[in-house]
Amino acid sequence: MATTEAVTAPDLEDAIGDLQAHLNLIFARTRTLWRESAARIAPELQVGGYKLLTFIERAGTANAHELAERFEMDKSVISRQVRMLEELGLIESRPDERDGRLRVLTATPAAQVALAELRQEHGVRLRAVLAELTSDEVHAASKVFRLLSEI
Repeated sequence: MATTEAVTAPDLEDAIGDLQAHLNLIFARTRTLWRESAARIAPELQVGGYKLLTFIERAGTANAHELAERFEMDKSVISRQVRMLEELGLIESRPDERDGRLRVLTATPAAQVALAELRQEHGVRLRAVLAELTSDEVHAASKVFRLLSEI
């Protein structure tokens, strides 16, 4: 058994090193994609605002406290980004019915349309890249990313 482990350990280390290198490339590409996507929504939109907007739109509603926790950002940063999103007409804010001190944030219809178009384009690009994989391979890759997201 020790012989198998001795042979497998370097292979596993090489595989993990390769995975880390590819993850670094994916993260760099993701940052570029966020920047490009934000600019397509509105030239003034910052990446941080874009990430908040996509979260708000997918969640349906959110408040500044939730955003600060979710993105581990200072509330003042969230406040500035929310203000910018409102000024750009990408989100709407209304008082929370349960707690009047909080504001409920929702994506505007225009933001929803713009984000849906981007998601559709990104989906087409992703499908083209993954076309050479089998369904089982895509499921395995999804499992890897799910596990990595729990780190």
